[in-house]
Amino acid sequence: MREYLILCVDDEREVLDSVLQDLSDFEDNFILEGAESVAEAKEIIQEQQGENVPLALILCDHIMPGETGVSFLIQLNENEDTHASRKILLTGQAGHEDTIEAVNHSCLDFYINKPWRGDELRNIIKQQLTTFMIKHEPELMPWARILDTERVFDALSKNRINYGD
Repeated sequence: MREYLILCVDDEREVLDSVLQDLSDFEDNFILEGAESVAEAKEIIQEQQGENVPLALILCDHIMPGETGVSFLIQLNENEDTHASRKILLTGQAGHEDTIEAVNHSCLDFYINKPWRGDELRNIIKQQLTTFMIKHEPELMPWARILDTERVFDALSKNRINYGD
């Protein structure tokens, strides 16, 4: 199975550690990384791309020093190498205008308010990763046991019908 990156970005170390802990179930099948700034996140993405590991999903806070999460997600959406990744804003501080900006730039796949519940966060991530894999992974079968099995099998069935198998 090809490796994919899940990247979590939050400038508050305790929040970042909590998110990473909640998503630790995904570590067996994805590279799970955390960054405390947009600059650090960019370095991790570049490093992983150098290893031919695409960004599958980014979970990003909005209010951070230097650059906002929304502006970073817009940049990722406009970049050919990261456009396909699923982009989730996890924040308690994004204003109405910031959220509208993200939606209008089509760079936001999901919005989660802080505080979050671990089980809900894991389910959202699982659904977003399933969507990503169905759209971008040619070998879906190995992902059926990890992600949303029913959706993966539906996609496999549709692919078989489309290809006349």
